[in-house]
Amino acid sequence: MIQASTSRFHDPKTPRDVKISFEARKPITDPTLGIVVNVSNVSKAETPQHRLVTIGDSLTHGFQSGAIYNTQLSYPAIVSKELGWDKLRYPTYGGPGNGMPLNLEKLAHDLQKKLGNEINWLNGVPVFLFIRQQLDVIEDYWERGEGKIYPNQGKINHNLAVYGWDLRNTLSRNADICLDVISKAKSEDDVLRQVINNHNERAAIYVLNTARDNQGKALTPLQAAELLGAEGNEQTEGIETLVITLGSNNALGSILTFNVSWSDDGYDDMSVNDKYTVWRPTHFKAELDLLVAEVKKIRARHVIFATVPHLTIAPFARGVGDKARNKSRYFSYYTLPWIHDQDFNPEKHPHITENEARAIDSAIDQYNESITEVVRQARLQGKDWYLFELCGLLDRFASRRYIEDPDARPDWWNSVGGEYKLPPELDAISPALTSLFFRSEMKKGRTQGGLFSIDGIHPTTVGYGIMAQEIIKIMQLAGVKFYESDGKTQRFGEVKVDFGDLITKDTLISQTPENVDNMFNFIGGIDKNFNLFSGMLKKNY
Repeated sequence: MIQASTSRFHDPKTPRDVKISFEARKPITDPTLGIVVNVSNVSKAETPQHRLVTIGDSLTHGFQSGAIYNTQLSYPAIVSKELGWDKLRYPTYGGPGNGMPLNLEKLAHDLQKKLGNEINWLNGVPVFLFIRQQLDVIEDYWERGEGKIYPNQGKINHNLAVYGWDLRNTLSRNADICLDVISKAKSEDDVLRQVINNHNERAAIYVLNTARDNQGKALTPLQAAELLGAEGNEQTEGIETLVITLGSNNALGSILTFNVSWSDDGYDDMSVNDKYTVWRPTHFKAELDLLVAEVKKIRARHVIFATVPHLTIAPFARGVGDKARNKSRYFSYYTLPWIHDQDFNPEKHPHITENEARAIDSAIDQYNESITEVVRQARLQGKDWYLFELCGLLDRFASRRYIEDPDARPDWWNSVGGEYKLPPELDAISPALTSLFFRSEMKKGRTQGGLFSIDGIHPTTVGYGIMAQEIIKIMQLAGVKFYESDGKTQRFGEVKVDFGDLITKDTLISQTPENVDNMFNFIGGIDKNFNLFSGMLKKNY
């Protein structure tokens, strides 16, 4: 009877180990999972020299608006500032494009300065020529210019995250592997695809090239953290708080390419697993178990593991039309954000279906059950590990899924606090900050969105600030001491992120480019007829 009632919601390509759920997993509100750990012995020890070390993907690296550039405003950097610890080491990215591979915010500003706010068919040729010229300059800088001079001296970074990396990459990749990939790559100069070759490997080298042992052997992020953790003594760990935020890239490809390809043989082999866009829960758990074994080798006083967000919360995958049915949290189709409802054609435009979206989210729920169990077992063994409910946090920001549609809200909605309450500084911003796709118009500035950057996947600076605030709460629960900027005067009571400062530094909020709507309407008009940008997206993944 149950099978008959659920079969209509089950995509036939979905593996059997994916347990289809009709309500999102209830967020865990207690980072300790209700398990008390006696940390009295370590609480008396001196403060470890490395107060914060992070391992993760783009959300930890600091990626936004299509590029890695504002690493000084990543959530680890925000947390470090509030700690009163100015010694956080992280990679930096500059260049003519303000980072790589393509900073959409800078591109919008540059287009506005060069051609004004109007981007349409009448000036389409100048727009194309200007964009190509900009991309050519950026490509030259990173492939043949100063960007190819990698940092090769100095200490290991504390932020060891690399955008685009999944569990296997983090387990196996190091700077030398990335250097080898670049050395063997063929140089291309595609007129329509003027993108930095191997940009991910280039960005990773900036993170990891100084992560080497005494013999110069290149280290993975986990091995690098282990080396930092060993820089303590018999009484004190080398790392005070270690944050692990991984797993999104074990499913993100399905949204970026609108192609659901479940992992199979070779899921753990980096030479072949690029063809998979979403990992089966059993494969994810197998990779997670290996990662946890490595984390246990790291001498960190406190460890925080984040859950994986539901990827269809991000506005890049836009639900088309109305919800699939009454009380459903899903739309019938999800496609690119610049494809308007009236233009969408499932025979032409890239998309995933309602049932595919449900299957991806269900798999992620199982990922998060595995992560939760990891933290539970560690605490039962006396380890001071915590769960950061990142998935539940983003669910509570889901504008089109839950906030605008009360009937679609899960039974647990009110019990976890309902819609996330923004800090007063952010709540005062008009128009209200939401998880909708970022939009702006001439003479109006931002008209919607603001929590996600222009790429529709990654947070804005204030969005990263919210992540930092939630992590700070967990660190305070763990007994971590926070200090003023002098690093000596202890802060007492609830430590709050300086959102007033972040607002001024968040240029998408404080210096909004006014041509974002025009830019995406132009792209959408081309895709409506030629499917050009959609095709480029698939080729670039």
